[in-house]
Amino acid sequence: MALKEDALRLHKEWHGKIEIACRAPVRDAKDLTMAYTPGVAEPCLEIHNDVNLSYEYTRRWNMVAVITDGTAVLGLGDIGPEAGMPVMEGKCVLFKTFAGVDAFPLCIRSKNVDEIVNTIKLISGSFGGINLEDISAPRCFEIEKRLKEECDIPIFHDDQHGTAVVTLAAMINALKLTKKDIKDVSVVVNGSGAAGIAVTKLMMSMGLTKVVLCDSKGAIYRGRDGLNPVKAEMAEITNPENKKGTLKDVIKGADVFIGLSVAGALTGEMVKSMAKDPLIFAMANPVPEIFPEEALKAGARVMCTGRSDFPNQINNVLAFPGIFRGALDVRASDINDAMKIAAAEAIAGLISDDELNEEYIIPKPFDKRVAQKVAEAVAAAARESGTARI
Repeated sequence: MALKEDALRLHKEWHGKIEIACRAPVRDAKDLTMAYTPGVAEPCLEIHNDVNLSYEYTRRWNMVAVITDGTAVLGLGDIGPEAGMPVMEGKCVLFKTFAGVDAFPLCIRSKNVDEIVNTIKLISGSFGGINLEDISAPRCFEIEKRLKEECDIPIFHDDQHGTAVVTLAAMINALKLTKKDIKDVSVVVNGSGAAGIAVTKLMMSMGLTKVVLCDSKGAIYRGRDGLNPVKAEMAEITNPENKKGTLKDVIKGADVFIGLSVAGALTGEMVKSMAKDPLIFAMANPVPEIFPEEALKAGARVMCTGRSDFPNQINNVLAFPGIFRGALDVRASDINDAMKIAAAEAIAGLISDDELNEEYIIPKPFDKRVAQKVAEAVAAAARESGTARI
């Protein structure tokens, strides 16, 4: 009750978590002439001749739109765009605080894919990047895919890719501890929504092959009835042995459990059935698939959750501020897999071999080194992969 009361009181006191700050002084008539008419006509004409100068003469170079339709807000579900605004404002606060990125919340009153895509496309010229947030699956996949095809600025669905980057960073370091290679391990991903599919795809781009994706009905496999197009696609590229059955069935002998699903989905008995020194990523919030005490007692070598009150928190704030900082700094046209992998490796690399241990495989959210290191790595990867434009 105290949390609810404090949160409501503070949000009411703040009356919004962000505001516009003016960079151009307007103290006298001359200032007004420069900031507005007639002086403002000069940069307008320059941009008319070369639209790329919008990055030089306006704040576009540092501006990201944080956009939702309110259909998958936190764990609250489809609560509507206006109800998603506090989350979007909060995201903007994190962009500015952790990486100096100016972000603006936009909540769209539509669930129609065409309308959402067209709306974002039409306003994209005002921004250097688009962060999609809390849009339900499977619509989120189509929206992001189409925007990437139709816009010339980075499009990044953080629920997918931010989670994937931080999970991969933790996996890199956890595998160091167990002296295993991602190309050899067996992984079960429980949860086939936006995050689960993105985590699976990014790890596969790093060489993972033995991975089974599960949903509430069990393993996703080729030939299973009732799969939506996204799950059907995943069935073709995962589960090479075409395993069938429940989570309890397919987790036997697995090296890694990655949970992006529901509280209590994993039991101690399931952990005991896994391979030696299993890695457990139980990221359901606020209640994980299994609590650390139970998982560790059952033999888990490394335990990660999405919570700040346990070691090894998988928190997207380690990724998205630095990723956008790096992308904006080189005026990237896209955020591709190479940039996401570079971000994950940068996060993992902040923990030295001497520091690495079972309770410290991922930096803390307030580690001030993170955003800068991620930005540098992402910018370098953008240049190497050809998406950088400056």
